[in-house]
Amino acid sequence: MTHSPDTPLLDTVKVPSDLRNLAASQLRQLADELRAETISAVSVTGGHLGAGLGVVELTTAIHYVFNTPDDRLVWDVGHQCYPHKIITGRRDRIRTLRTGGGLSGFTKRSESEYDPFGAAHSSTSISAALGFAVANKIAGKPGKAIAVIGDGSMSAGMAYEAMNNAQAAGNRLVVILNDNDMSIAPPVGGLSAYLSRLVSSSEYLGLRSLASKLAKRLSRRIYTAASKAEEFARGMAMGGTLFEELGFYYVGPIDGHNLDQLIPVLENVRDNAEGPVLIHVVTQKGKGYAPAEASADKYHGVVKFDVVTGKQDKGPGGGPPAYQNVFGETLAKLAETDPKICAITAAMPGGTGVDKFSAAHPERSFDVGIAEQHAVTFAAGLAAQGMRPFC
Repeated sequence: MTHSPDTPLLDTVKVPSDLRNLAASQLRQLADELRAETISAVSVTGGHLGAGLGVVELTTAIHYVFNTPDDRLVWDVGHQCYPHKIITGRRDRIRTLRTGGGLSGFTKRSESEYDPFGAAHSSTSISAALGFAVANKIAGKPGKAIAVIGDGSMSAGMAYEAMNNAQAAGNRLVVILNDNDMSIAPPVGGLSAYLSRLVSSSEYLGLRSLASKLAKRLSRRIYTAASKAEEFARGMAMGGTLFEELGFYYVGPIDGHNLDQLIPVLENVRDNAEGPVLIHVVTQKGKGYAPAEASADKYHGVVKFDVVTGKQDKGPGGGPPAYQNVFGETLAKLAETDPKICAITAAMPGGTGVDKFSAAHPERSFDVGIAEQHAVTFAAGLAAQGMRPFC
């Protein structure tokens, strides 16, 4: 039998306004209790585990710094929202996740005012947050919009389409890039943390603004040269040149599990930003639960499991075969006699059966990443040239 963990501090937090009454020094304990409660709940219900454990500190910090729900928080991948649900008034139902009449496994607008946008998977958060931010700007309301997007979701063109239009939101848009897989920047450490606090501070931004105004008045050549020099220096130090080119002020990378780094940077961005900001945080899937840290792929989505051992309850064997397995094996067999058959998946080979096709016909199997519109248009091009693609 699974017992609920001891969570004296979390017991006092029903909604984010309760969280904001805590001292910053208490947030480490709160995050630890929130992680323990997430593990305990998912061990009972099954569901997505690793992604949520990776954003416990980030979830805590965002709700502590920003005025949710007036500030709108959009999770790009809904299955990392379990910790978010626990501290937004739904803890008493968290053990009904993914059951009939229970809580959704993703964000759901009809479920809570803290879920402003229904999302599962993926790459829509920046577009949606931009919509919230611009709507508030037009209406003269004070609310900001925060999009949390993972590195995998950045393989979709839609994310860049939204970023390319983000200037319309001004300083009401904050994008948090949750980097938990690919290495797109230098290692996180003390120097990086210091630089992130520095470049998001009011002193730096004020000095930057003043220097910019002076340089513009003195000489266009001086202004251009200074801008290029700063861009180069910050790009070399922090890896943000791409995002700067898209119109964002880049801050990072910072340790997404270190609240002493997260809180001051988020506060600086909240209070001092003059335009759209992208904060680059580095996290670890499954953080704080040894079995999930050791085998992130097996703990992405789980059935019921034993918290102490990590052993998952697979239940009795037998029963009908999974649909995707039948599909993948059949498609692979048909392709043995039809050289025109090929298969395309958008980052879900195991969930679609394309992994089985790929094992048999690797030269005709394509995983395009989380890029669905490319997948479909690529399939159309293949078909127009005489192939028989299954997308």
